[in-house]
Amino acid sequence: MKTRTQRLVTAALLASLCCIATMIIKIPSPLKGYLNIGDSIVLVTGWLLSPTYGFFAAGLGSALADIFVGYALYAPATFIIKGLMAIIAYYGCKIISKKIPKTLSRIVAGSIGEIAMVLGYFVFEGFVYGFGPALINIPANAVQGIAGLILSVVFIKVFEKNNKWR
Repeated sequence: MKTRTQRLVTAALLASLCCIATMIIKIPSPLKGYLNIGDSIVLVTGWLLSPTYGFFAAGLGSALADIFVGYALYAPATFIIKGLMAIIAYYGCKIISKKIPKTLSRIVAGSIGEIAMVLGYFVFEGFVYGFGPALINIPANAVQGIAGLILSVVFIKVFEKNNKWR
């Protein structure tokens, strides 16, 4: 069992990884957002941490990246959307893994989380830019989600090889 300090440090490290993974590759999307690989760490964060720690690590790391790279308008929405993705990844995997193998349950839970991300940004951008223009970013966000899901399944295997993450 990890101490509270160990859980906090792990969450801080994963928040940093979320931030770096989000910032390392930025491909501009049509509505002033950008594509990145941060979703891969967001999902891993959900799978490795409790829902509370996962929410804050994924949300804070991703929102800080938005601020650092000049997309501060997106930061509040990103905090909520990425935090919810981590919670969906956690609970989805926990519930689904009782019926199917863990890797497959992660793929299913991660897919649900990525769908929530696409819908979350659609709603946010719909209010900011209008719902017609917000449709333009759905394919870009979906591509980001697919890439994030694929990478997250690879990354979780790497993280889990070290038993100290659990």
